[in-house]
Amino acid sequence: MFTGVYTAIVTPFREDGEIDLDAFRELINLQAESGVDGIVPVGTTGESPTLDFEEHSRVIAAAVDAAAGSMQVVAGTGGNATSEALRLTSEARDAGADGTLQVTPYYNKPSQEGLYRHFSAIADLGLPVVLYNIPGRTSLEISLETVVRLAEHPHVVAMKEAGGGGDRVRETLTLCDITILSGDDDLTLEMMEAGARGVISVASNVAPQKVCELVHAAADAQWDKARDLHNHLMPLFSALFSDTNPIPVKAALAMQGRILETYRLPLCEMADNLREELRQVLRTQGLIAS
Repeated sequence: MFTGVYTAIVTPFREDGEIDLDAFRELINLQAESGVDGIVPVGTTGESPTLDFEEHSRVIAAAVDAAAGSMQVVAGTGGNATSEALRLTSEARDAGADGTLQVTPYYNKPSQEGLYRHFSAIADLGLPVVLYNIPGRTSLEISLETVVRLAEHPHVVAMKEAGGGGDRVRETLTLCDITILSGDDDLTLEMMEAGARGVISVASNVAPQKVCELVHAAADAQWDKARDLHNHLMPLFSALFSDTNPIPVKAALAMQGRILETYRLPLCEMADNLREELRQVLRTQGLIAS
């Protein structure tokens, strides 16, 4: 159901820290024009931890409205409390989202049985669920056994995999029928060679056409072309993770003149040396003027 390039889209803020919905809609228009398959609002890249319930749902509704059926909207509606995730997911479903991205609860560290019950309860709402395995941020992995159990649920359809490389993708696909999307730009090619069907990308915020070319080439088994594109984009992938995501990607979008570089604490601007390195990569890639 979910294949191709899904942009983990940023949430722009105005100087006063309020959400800039006009800039947000312009970003979505750029994604649509560039041929991405979908967007993922209010995920990690969308600074979900600092948005309150009302803002969270308002951003998702704005994304659905701006996408206007031109691409899919997979709403980030995860949470530490199952009740919180249920509320956000219900509102996303009612707003017309095509699916929900469900991150592993990232502080209370439930058991695998707790994870199974948590994700199952959300899937029971009927909105297609994309599991999000990211132990680097959650200190907890969705085990392969739990993935297999969850894949039996008719509404658990995919997994964003940011906890391993091609080997985990191969093992997962050997054990169950689920769509896998790479959760790391730099592992997209490796994971697609192992059977993943695309990526939920940070880099496509600033280089959507190139990321689409890479993923669609891999999907068509044009491996030489895909490797060339991967090698070309690797400096960008690295630069966009030289600081905590989404700090570099928001800095890059600001350099492109698309948003203000505004964060909500505890996130703040990147160091000057990292900013200059990012600027140089963007220039080299032709993403900002020389």
